[in-house]
Amino acid sequence: MESIRNLYKIGHGPSSSHTMAPQKAALIFKEENPEATSFRVTLYGSLAATGKGHLTDAAIINTLAPYPTEIVWHPDIILSFHTNGMKFEAIKDEQVINEWITYSIGGGDLSDGTQKTSKQALYNKTTMKQILEWCQQTGKTFWEYVEDTEGKEIYTYLETVWKTMEAAIHRGLDGEGLLPGGLGLQRKASMYYIKSKGYQGSMKSRALIYSYALAVSEENANGGIIVTAPTCGSCGVLPSVLYHLKMNHDFSDIKIVRALATAGLIGNIVKFNASVSGAEVGCQGEVGVACAMAAGAACQLFGGSTQQIEYAAEMGLEHHLGLTCDPVCGLVQVPCIERNAFAAARALDSCSFAMLSDGKHLINFDKVVRTMQQTGHDLPSLYKETSAGGLAININIED
Repeated sequence: MESIRNLYKIGHGPSSSHTMAPQKAALIFKEENPEATSFRVTLYGSLAATGKGHLTDAAIINTLAPYPTEIVWHPDIILSFHTNGMKFEAIKDEQVINEWITYSIGGGDLSDGTQKTSKQALYNKTTMKQILEWCQQTGKTFWEYVEDTEGKEIYTYLETVWKTMEAAIHRGLDGEGLLPGGLGLQRKASMYYIKSKGYQGSMKSRALIYSYALAVSEENANGGIIVTAPTCGSCGVLPSVLYHLKMNHDFSDIKIVRALATAGLIGNIVKFNASVSGAEVGCQGEVGVACAMAAGAACQLFGGSTQQIEYAAEMGLEHHLGLTCDPVCGLVQVPCIERNAFAAARALDSCSFAMLSDGKHLINFDKVVRTMQQTGHDLPSLYKETSAGGLAININIED
């Protein structure tokens, strides 16, 4: 498995697979072809189906500027390696002088079509079972495995990640007005936060967690700077849970950073063994994985054992199995924004359930990851970030 730095990417929304990765690919191709006078980029599958809503074309054109760029859309053609395929062509004197096919495989990552992870393997244990066995043998826990593998310097990066997450929450809580894209969707985070002040107990807690998740997700939809956790579309879940626990239970920043390390390890396991790409496995790979990461992190903060942390993460993912990705108009807004808020609350529920248990349960995390991968492959393509089914088409049907 790679460094958790590659899971937690800092950048502009609204989509890690449809905005961040194509922008990254365009920059690579531009730097490799300085003699080109223009470019042509062909988008396939999901990238073409929802690319306009995700600003894929704008990200590519702006990156390849000042050279003119033609965008060709082929939503009906799916390349064999991954549905998010791109072909870049460098043109000079009306002749193609170089071309490159690459794939956006989720979380802002690119692949050349031969493998879904980079060759820079860092973690020698790639399943939850292996890591749990290591914890039992050493007496250490998940964040200590991250520290032993990546060194203490990983905390410097995670501190930056946490500051970026907090900043997104603060901006989102202050944000008001319409979100871009044409759906006429109003920001709600500020309203939920203000209303939380009129409640007590569990209702106040829920209003706050909702407001934090909405704040980050709305910032993402607005193209603001966020952290993929594990993707842009699910970026509101983990920071909202951690911020809520920090503000209401006085957890220190160093404890939050350690929780981020554990959450990153959980997300890495799924990314390595399955996928975090909505275009490949549906929203279970985005919001479902984010919920698992947040549930495990919360359980650690509350003093859970490694078995309880694993159980919390397992429930966070298990109870999102089969979740479809059907964004209305290809925008990371409906149902994505509300879904982040509900997943944040479910993460806390998973944490509570695990903490009340002894950590023993029938279905382990690795089995749920394997099930998620199979379920994602069995889902029809219209439910995997193509906006060809589900809410994306039913929203236009008159009742």
